[in-house]
Amino acid sequence: MKYFDYAATCPLETDAADVYLKAATGFYGNANSLHDIGGLALSLLENSRESLAHLLGVDKKGLFFTSGGSESNFLALEALLSSKKKAGRHIISSIAEHSSIQGSLKRLEKAGYNVTYLPFNDDGLIPIDELIQLTRPDTILIAIQHINSEIGTIQPIDSILKICEEKDIFFHSDYVQSFGKVDMRHINARLSSFSFSGHKIYGPKGTGGLYINPRLHWIPFFPGGTHEKGLRPGTVNVPGVAAMTAAAQKAVSQIEDNMKKYWDFRSIFITTLQPIRSWLHIHEAEKAWQYPGIIGLRIEGVEGQWLMLELNRLGFAVSTGSACQTGMQSPSNTMNALGLSSKEAKEFFRISFGYFTTYEEVISLGDCLVNLVLTLKQ
Repeated sequence: MKYFDYAATCPLETDAADVYLKAATGFYGNANSLHDIGGLALSLLENSRESLAHLLGVDKKGLFFTSGGSESNFLALEALLSSKKKAGRHIISSIAEHSSIQGSLKRLEKAGYNVTYLPFNDDGLIPIDELIQLTRPDTILIAIQHINSEIGTIQPIDSILKICEEKDIFFHSDYVQSFGKVDMRHINARLSSFSFSGHKIYGPKGTGGLYINPRLHWIPFFPGGTHEKGLRPGTVNVPGVAAMTAAAQKAVSQIEDNMKKYWDFRSIFITTLQPIRSWLHIHEAEKAWQYPGIIGLRIEGVEGQWLMLELNRLGFAVSTGSACQTGMQSPSNTMNALGLSSKEAKEFFRISFGYFTTYEEVISLGDCLVNLVLTLKQ
């Protein structure tokens, strides 16, 4: 099976797996325990925190470990809303946010918050002018995902942060698709919060992290917790954190090389689709605002799920969008944000590249897709 679904999850990297095994067998203590075995686990945990903070360009005092991106997103919103900047109950987000953000916002609406949801423009980006117009004196939080998981567009985080700083608004960004893929160290420490996940960068599943600006004073959502400064309950997964850190070190060191490789793959793949170009729709932004490792596309008149199943039969693993929404009958958040019709949304499918993708596999996938579509159309 040739794997083209790295945006959903990645295999565990070999070095990260070795680190996990060594940590799980040699540093198995509870990091909160006062005996020497617990002290060894705590030392490894804090070394990992320091290493990750350095990779991210943030103060380690603001870095917390969680079970993944979804939990981090929930805890981030709750922490920011407990740390009052100013009076107000208005939040701005996008229609295309991950389901973990959407679910949290729906809960907050029931609690009396007013949420405004922004659509994407035709390029799959947040319209900055519209965002500015929608801010109000009582706007207290803006939550915008950095890289979209379905079409790979990169939101103008710098511009959004500037608006938030000028208007004294908290800014949370979902970094799950961008951590280890795009260098944001120049801006990370200025955000109110951002979330990331281990399994998107070849670390273990069930690991992730959250940065909350250490200048903020927040109240824990879960009462009585002692781990991670009370942010979340439960014994910290020290082996998972250590393995995620090892995976992150490798990912960050290869950002430039991977970007070049994925742009080459993207170009090659799109070139192979020329025989079906009259039916082809690729949802993307200009190069400066596009992550090359994710290609969101549609073939006019062909359901994405049918293509996904046929490609699977032929030995290729692709997806029809975010794995967190698989099985849902309604269009995905991203398709809604783009304003696609229900029929168009059902045509959507996604290709994503990773460490182990090869040129030969990319060309083979393109050729296979062309043959399927031409056979169906004829």
